[in-house]
Amino acid sequence: MRACGLADKRGVPAGQATHVQDIVAEVERRGLRDVVLVGHSYSGIPVGQAAERIGDRLARVVFVDSSVPTDGESFVSAWPDGGAAVKASIAESGGFWPRAPAAHYDGQGLTDEQIARLVRGATPHPGATLTEPDDAEPDDDVAELLTSKRWQLVKMDTGHWPMFSQPRELARILLNAAEE
Repeated sequence: MRACGLADKRGVPAGQATHVQDIVAEVERRGLRDVVLVGHSYSGIPVGQAAERIGDRLARVVFVDSSVPTDGESFVSAWPDGGAAVKASIAESGGFWPRAPAAHYDGQGLTDEQIARLVRGATPHPGATLTEPDDAEPDDDVAELLTSKRWQLVKMDTGHWPMFSQPRELARILLNAAEE
């Protein structure tokens, strides 16, 4: 399945609800069952919210170095400065978080070619998705899952972009999650 919400809506001032609806709509449009949703970085927030909405179609959710939705908190609220620098950057850039420069990816275990690919394919990120509070608290069933033994933590010795720095290892982890 494809990624939803950013590249296909380049320049659209979207909020989290847009990204959640993109995911839910794609699952429904394709009539998918036993869905494994994967959220990387910010996308853990809309993936976590979409998981509840697709209900019995969901098999598993995988968060890859990502945020997990927390009621009333924004993506950047847990950052050291409470997201002040990101919020300022968004305000200066017409409501979008600008694309990161190549130097941003240093120390992530990426080759120069991989960094160039990331920079080339990046799009400005709609600012509201990073600064607006997450949706309502998960219902009791989802909250129970978050604290259950069904959660499994898998650590990788890599940076924030394992799909580039360790694609085979990440693919193995995702396949294992899909088969469990």
